Amino acid sequence: MRLMGLQAIYPGTNLSRRRQEHKVYPYLLRNAVIDHTDFVWSTDITYIRIGNCFMYLMAVIDWYSRYVLSWRLNNSLEPSFCVDGLLEALDRSTPEIFNKDQGSQFTSDDFLLPLKERGINISMDSKERTGL
Repeated sequence: MRLMGLQAIYPGTNLSRRRQEHKVYPYLLRNAVIDHTDFVWSTDITYIRIGNCFMYLMAVIDWYSRYVLSWRLNNSLEPSFCVDGLLEALDRSTPEIFNKDQGSQFTSDDFLLPLKERGINISMDSKERTGL
């Protein structure tokens, strides 16, 4: 493949890499008992292969009910589609804690501002906890 200039098509590694200038929040869920809805929500991104390219799926989920509050599909990892998904979920209700990873989409000011404005506690998975 190298000789012919061919390469596999797949998303690159470290798609959820944090930007160094973004704040790191503590992980608030170590001993938490999730016993009611709207206590903890979280979000993440995964990729879906479509033909020869990939789309990125972002979802916001309630930990207790496992209900998907919102989701977005996009062909780039720009933070705006994640913010749109977050705002749709926040139109439904408000969690006490919002857990996320250190990906730059979720550490951007645009993503964090709606959480801060509503007084939602922000929890962040650490590299030690997730093995990243």
